[in-house]
Amino acid sequence: MLRHSPGVTVTRVPPADWTDPRHRDGWRAEIAAGRWLVRQGWRIQAHRYRLGRHDLDLIARRGDLVAFVEVKARRSDRCGAGEEAVGAKKRRVLERVAWSWILKSGAAGDQYRFDVVVQSGQRGGETLRHIEDAWRPGWR
Repeated sequence: MLRHSPGVTVTRVPPADWTDPRHRDGWRAEIAAGRWLVRQGWRIQAHRYRLGRHDLDLIARRGDLVAFVEVKARRSDRCGAGEEAVGAKKRRVLERVAWSWILKSGAAGDQYRFDVVVQSGQRGGETLRHIEDAWRPGWR
């Protein structure tokens, strides 16, 4: 259980107990993306960094570059590519959550960008695609 404010307790259900397979697939994609980023020389600063009911999937650092990473899992492109699911409204939400992290944990001299990692394919044959600097917010 997590305490958020006086008198409010939130119980988090462990991922293994999630009933929606899409949520479990998304969790696995975030773990896979984090491991891949680490192999590329990044350090994971946070996984599912929360601000209210919104979160950033991954926050990764390499030197003074911090990437706020949205991870999308897709079994196929039938309903569109993963990066297409990060529209203007989602970007604004992610930017607001990123500002929260910057104010709490950012360091002088840090540079920031927003990336998208798309995991595609069926289980066992997934591929990861890293879209660096996927969009630029107005506050950069």
